[in-house]
Amino acid sequence: MKNKETRTYNAELRASEDGKTVTGYAAVFNSMSEEMWGFRERIDPKAFDNADMSDVRALFNHDPNMLLARSSSGTLALSVDEKGLRYSFELPDTTAGRDLREMLKRGDVSQSSFGFTIAEDDWEERKNDAGEVVETTRIITKVHRLFDVSPVTYPAYPDATVAIRSRDKWQEEHKKDSKTAVKNTPFRDRAEDMLI
Repeated sequence: MKNKETRTYNAELRASEDGKTVTGYAAVFNSMSEEMWGFRERIDPKAFDNADMSDVRALFNHDPNMLLARSSSGTLALSVDEKGLRYSFELPDTTAGRDLREMLKRGDVSQSSFGFTIAEDDWEERKNDAGEVVETTRIITKVHRLFDVSPVTYPAYPDATVAIRSRDKWQEEHKKDSKTAVKNTPFRDRAEDMLI
């Protein structure tokens, strides 16, 4: 995982009656990050085109010991729409799953993040009238590989969502706004309408 990076987004919380399904945006297009290492960052809407998303994990706080779902097992659904990279999974009946459910319901966890490597990026500089650089922006134009999506406690980006809700409510809200989706997963075959 050489050069693996993570980005975190602020999010809102919505809870439902049964609280079994977690949904969120791990990446939001054209949303500016907080300042990081002397620059800010945004993600191009085509950044995930052709990215390797064949074996993505849902983790809590990027911790591999807190596995929640996995795309290769069919328990994690991923899709890309006009807003960004969306993910969905049913909470497992594990200590990590039960703990996350409670933290989401209480509002203690309300951000999302993703772990990835970059294939291509561009840089922009904004200068003042004296020609001094006053802001540098990195644009992630192509993600090479997506490793994980994670509900997290600290954001780097101010925009995104993570929510816990019933499957029926989630399907009703997102069935119509799908643009592209990761295919070839048992989860898609088992619950096609769950994909965003």
